[in-house]
Amino acid sequence: MSQTTIPLYKNAIPNSIPSINDEHTEILNGITRITKVSVPTLSIFLPAKEKSNGTAVIICPGGSYVMVAAGHEGTDVAKKFNEIGVAAFVLKYRIPNAATMVDPSIGPLQDAQEAIKMVREGAKEFNIDPDKIGIMGFSAGGHLAATAGTHFNKSVIQNSNNTSLRPNFMMLIYPVISFADSIGHQNSREQLIGKHPTAQQVIEYSNELQVTGNTPPTFLVHASDDDGVKVENSLVFYSALIHNKVPAEMHIYQNGGHGFGMKLINAKELWMDRCKNWMENNGLLKQH
Repeated sequence: MSQTTIPLYKNAIPNSIPSINDEHTEILNGITRITKVSVPTLSIFLPAKEKSNGTAVIICPGGSYVMVAAGHEGTDVAKKFNEIGVAAFVLKYRIPNAATMVDPSIGPLQDAQEAIKMVREGAKEFNIDPDKIGIMGFSAGGHLAATAGTHFNKSVIQNSNNTSLRPNFMMLIYPVISFADSIGHQNSREQLIGKHPTAQQVIEYSNELQVTGNTPPTFLVHASDDDGVKVENSLVFYSALIHNKVPAEMHIYQNGGHGFGMKLINAKELWMDRCKNWMENNGLLKQH
């Protein structure tokens, strides 16, 4: 397994305002938190060549759009994917901030789209199949992943080659999906679209309302007792997928709370094993 971290953009970072790089990393209660990200990067984890099956996953850690939980929702997960022959790319996306970007509401999506474009265009170099590139997100990173998976027809980046920005599949783990008052995650919503968003912005970023028949197949995980992001977020998204005849699988656990990463309270319940089975059933783990 090899790991390298590269800048997400080769040239100027789009939509950014020149500012001091104030990024800060700390470990709090065993969780790596990166705040004030204004210079996005992609950390590349490639499996051993003989193990590789050509599938790739871009991972968006959570953090309420305030920080990036880069360890238990990023690098740890990437290493686990490498064990089953999947290439993994951990995205350190920009934190919405009016001091560092012109339009904070599109900053994270620009980074997610750029990551998909970069991975797809570099498929040969990364030894992956350009038609087997998925996106995964935890919590607010799940909102970002779901936004990438429902807004791919609207490019917010320079894409002169017209590279497809559509992920081939999505994995959403205790995701923020909706910005509706009733079930939405208030902190994530305020961070991304401000304290007084327009009704149109709320609709646009409530991803359950953006699902179509062309939304990628999706795997969902949530806990019933999630006190951070209501389980209804996954339920309404799953319902929209089924309504649009999009292949979907959902695992709702009785206990788990929020932010459990790969480790549920019940150590016998390994949702990553369910995830692996789902990938297998969808032809994503076949040797290429």
